[in-house]
Amino acid sequence: MRLLRNALLAGVAICAFASTAAMAAEKLVVVTSFPKTLTTPFEKGFEAMYPDIDVEVINKSTSSSVKYIQETASSNTSDIFWASAPDAFEVLKSDSLLIKSGVSNAKIPSDVGGYPINDPDGFYNGFAAAGYGIMHNERYLAAKNLEPAKEWDDLAKAEYFGHVGMSAPSRSGTTHLTVETVLQGDGWEEGWEKWKFIAGNFSNVTERSFGVPDGVNSGQFGLGIVIDFFGLASKASGFPVDFVYPSTTAIVPANVGVIANAPNEEAAKAFISYLLSVEGQELLMLPEIRRLPVNADAYFTAPEGFPNPFDGSIQASVNFDVNTSGDRYNVVNSLFDVMITYRLDDLREAVRAVQMAEEKLGDADNAQAKALIAEARALIAEVPIDEATSLDPDFSGIFKKKRKKATDVVEGRQAEIEQQWDEKVVANYKRATELANEAASLL
Repeated sequence: MRLLRNALLAGVAICAFASTAAMAAEKLVVVTSFPKTLTTPFEKGFEAMYPDIDVEVINKSTSSSVKYIQETASSNTSDIFWASAPDAFEVLKSDSLLIKSGVSNAKIPSDVGGYPINDPDGFYNGFAAAGYGIMHNERYLAAKNLEPAKEWDDLAKAEYFGHVGMSAPSRSGTTHLTVETVLQGDGWEEGWEKWKFIAGNFSNVTERSFGVPDGVNSGQFGLGIVIDFFGLASKASGFPVDFVYPSTTAIVPANVGVIANAPNEEAAKAFISYLLSVEGQELLMLPEIRRLPVNADAYFTAPEGFPNPFDGSIQASVNFDVNTSGDRYNVVNSLFDVMITYRLDDLREAVRAVQMAEEKLGDADNAQAKALIAEARALIAEVPIDEATSLDPDFSGIFKKKRKKATDVVEGRQAEIEQQWDEKVVANYKRATELANEAASLL
C-alpha cells in the first residue's frame, strides 16, 4: 500500500508539474540558513522526483539571507527562502519580496502551541516546528559534579559560572527567537534581568548558532542555549548529550516561501509541496536533522520518545507574538550586543562579584550587605529603554545596522544611542562590582 500511495502521489505531482517541462536542466535556487545535513536529504529527494530540475542551495545566515534577497530584488535569481525565524519572513513580506505559494496540505493543523503554522495571508508556509531550551553534555556535568539545568533560572545559578554557551541574536535568527521567547514570557524588565544573569555565567558567545551545539558536544562548555533540533540531533547521533524544554518556551514554525519574481516559480511551489508531504516530513526525523514535523501523519512513523508538539508532550507556555518580535528585531539585537556580547567580561565580573557576595552572605542577617547586593543586582539588571520605547516605530526605525562584531562601524543616530547605552552599561557593571565586593568585605 505504501508503494502504491507513493506511486500515486508521484503521479499526481508529475501531472501538476507538467507545465514546467520547458524548465528541463534549469535550476531551482534555494536561499537558506539551514546546514547541509538538513538541506541535502531534501535536495536529493526532490531531484529524484523531478530529475530535470537541479537544486542549487545558497547557504547564508538568516539575517544575511534577508539582506541578500533585498539587495538582489531588482534582478532576482533566487526562487525559495527557507529558514527558521518567522520574523525574517515578515520582513520580506512587508518588503513585498514574497509571493503567495497557494500550496496547502490537509494533514497540517492550523496552529502549533497556539501559533499559526502558516502565514494567515498565505505568503509563507510552516514546514517544521521547533522549541527552545537547554542542551547539556552528560560527561562534562558529571566531571564537574553539576546537575543538568532544567529551567532558564537554573542557568543563572552560581554553580554554572563559566559553563554556559550561547550565540548572539544578531548572528542567529533562532537565537533571536530564544531571546524574544524569554522577553515575552517573563516581561521586558524581568526577561532582560534573566538574560544578563545567565550571560554572567557564559563561557563565551559563539560566532554562529552552530557553535553552541558543537561546544557542548566537544565539552568546550557543559550547557548550551539552543533550538531543540540541535540537542535532539546531537543526541540521536550518539553524542553524550541531552536536551530539555524549560517551562517558559514557545513552539514556533520554521518556514519556507517563494521569492517575488522567482525565475522558476512553479518549481518552487512543487518544492514546498514536497516539503509538506509525508515523505518530505519523515525526512525531518532523520538522526542528523531531528526537526518536529507539522504534518500530523508523519508522527505515525516517529522514533520512540520523539517529541510531538500536537499531543501535549511539550508544554509551550508562551504564545509567541511574531509582530512584537519583528517590530523590535534590531533593537533587541543591539541591546543584547551592547549589554552582553561586547561587554561580556565586564558583565561576568559584576555577576561573579554578586555570586561570591551572596555565597558569603548565606543565611546571615546582615542588612547592610543585603542592601548592597540588592543595589548591585539592580544596576546589572537595568535596561536603557523601556518596552514601550522598543516598540515605538520611530525609535526602532533608527536601528538599521546589524552589528556582527565589535569592530563593525555604526553611524548616525544609531551610533549615538548605542554609545549612550554602552556608557551607562559600563558604569553600572563597574559600580555593581564595587558594591558586591563591598558587601563581601562586610561578611
